[in-house]
Amino acid sequence: MSEHTNKQFDADLQRIRTELLQMGGLVEVMIQDAIEALSSGDMSLVERVREREKDVNRLEVDIDERVTQILARHQPAAIDLRTLLAVTKMLTDMERSGDEADKIATMARRLHEDDRRFIPVIELRHMANNVMTMMRQVMDAFARHDSILAAAVVRSDKEVDKEWKSALRNLITYMIEDPRTISRSIDLLFVARSMERIGDHCKNMAERVIYMVHGADVRHQGVKMAERLVRGEPEPILPESPPDSSVQK
Repeated sequence: MSEHTNKQFDADLQRIRTELLQMGGLVEVMIQDAIEALSSGDMSLVERVREREKDVNRLEVDIDERVTQILARHQPAAIDLRTLLAVTKMLTDMERSGDEADKIATMARRLHEDDRRFIPVIELRHMANNVMTMMRQVMDAFARHDSILAAAVVRSDKEVDKEWKSALRNLITYMIEDPRTISRSIDLLFVARSMERIGDHCKNMAERVIYMVHGADVRHQGVKMAERLVRGEPEPILPESPPDSSVQK
């Protein structure tokens, strides 16, 4: 590529990176506002979530179009190509995280506008803080090409999964002990499920960051495999199985 083309490519790539980080920031605030609406009943926060979802959807379309254009014009290779491929996948997870935040806000409205007051007390703030931290960290990992931080996000998803299962058990107990809580418990169940899904999306994005940096696909390989890769440790060598003595030569 000529010097002019190189400069244009660098500018286009930087714009894509900047807009993805902006999108991540919007989704993080959406999650924060949705959870705050759930605890406070502030319906203005619900409207803010919905407005930001429109911005997230617009950014998804804009970034996707820019990626398509830069691939067609410049035909990048190596880490630049991996970055663009990672972005296309991260866009989907980011947009779906925004959708989940919108679902939480919708449940917050339902819970606070319903006349029934038999709302079970269940602690979701810690789970919410975990997924917001995961979102922030995966964006930092992307911005800094920090695969070690990305691997930490992959591990954090295990904790979110545990909290989801705990919330599920508690809500089932409430519904069994007091049938008046069934409707509200189901709403809170959807809230907890949305948080768990946001954690999954953050884990997916973290795995894409690891691919971007190392060129290795760690999906479905487990968190320990991801951690070994980012630390530069070799894969363990499994002992060979002894020959089957029952097989005749």
